[in-house]
Amino acid sequence: LLECARRLGLALNTVKRYARVSEPERLVRVPKYRPTLVDPFRDHLRRRRAEDPAVPVQRLLVEIKKLGYTGSQNLLYRYINQGRVECDRPAISPKRLAGLLLTEPGKLKEHHAERLDAAIAACHEMTMLAGLVRGFAALLDPKQGNDQLLTAWIERARQVDLPHMHAFTRGLDYDRAAVDAALTLPFHNGGAEGVNTRTKMIKRQMYGRAGFELLRHRILLG
Repeated sequence: LLECARRLGLALNTVKRYARVSEPERLVRVPKYRPTLVDPFRDHLRRRRAEDPAVPVQRLLVEIKKLGYTGSQNLLYRYINQGRVECDRPAISPKRLAGLLLTEPGKLKEHHAERLDAAIAACHEMTMLAGLVRGFAALLDPKQGNDQLLTAWIERARQVDLPHMHAFTRGLDYDRAAVDAALTLPFHNGGAEGVNTRTKMIKRQMYGRAGFELLRHRILLG
């Protein structure tokens, strides 16, 4: 890898990133678009461009300004050039999709839920993954019998062609007793971990310049 980086004149981390991927498609990064003032007028722009593909941007600007657009012409130009008018939905990154998948369905906004449902229905693997994720989430409410349900869930996860899920099930087996206790017993160490986190935060705020006595006072009086 070092020799490749030297010959190509690239950073070592760049060479590593290319060397580790199994297929070129994994190197494609989803563009990150922030919400803009043009978004509410996207349907109008799409309809007008479908009717007349050569419609001038200046004319579109006049039309959406009458509808309430308050942005600039340059913003509209960029929006159109990025292809955001024609695409059915904005691109979504794997990290963002994972966040939606791990969120409790009842807490998702309507448009996020619609986006997630479309992604889940896009392929068989996503459908299986969503079912497994939601099945495991149901076990996180501790109660008796969850250990047997976890065993059945692990068997179901190992029957599908999802290698990363197989790795997760192996990790559960390494510390199965602790996992069973977490899923069946009402006790947890969340309070102690919260105190530890708060103590570390206070220590960082003092930049290591205060002793134990001041730290103790800040914790007791905070």
